Amino acid sequence: MPDSAAFEFACSQLETRTSLDRLAARGTVRIALKQAGLEARSITSEQMTVVVQKILPAELVSRGIDTVEEICQSILGGLRSVATGPVSETPDAVFRRLGGA
Repeated sequence: MPDSAAFEFACSQLETRTSLDRLAARGTVRIALKQAGLEARSITSEQMTVVVQKILPAELVSRGIDTVEEICQSILGGLRSVATGPVSETPDAVFRRLGGA
């Protein structure tokens, strides 16, 4: 199952703006998501915004990244233009769409 656009965006920004390679950038974001109890395939832009604000900075510091605040602000700015929904709908979203809630 493909990962969400918000996840892909955050990872590509880390890869571009830091010394982290693709695997390390994706792993760093996945660890932050796990701490938040979220998954890469279903995270929305709004959820990723909270993760970037609250959890990702500490993960970047632990990896020796210097310009953490600048990087996080860049990711936050770009998340506003990323598709808001997950790649695949969650069961709750399908239920709401079908008129169940």
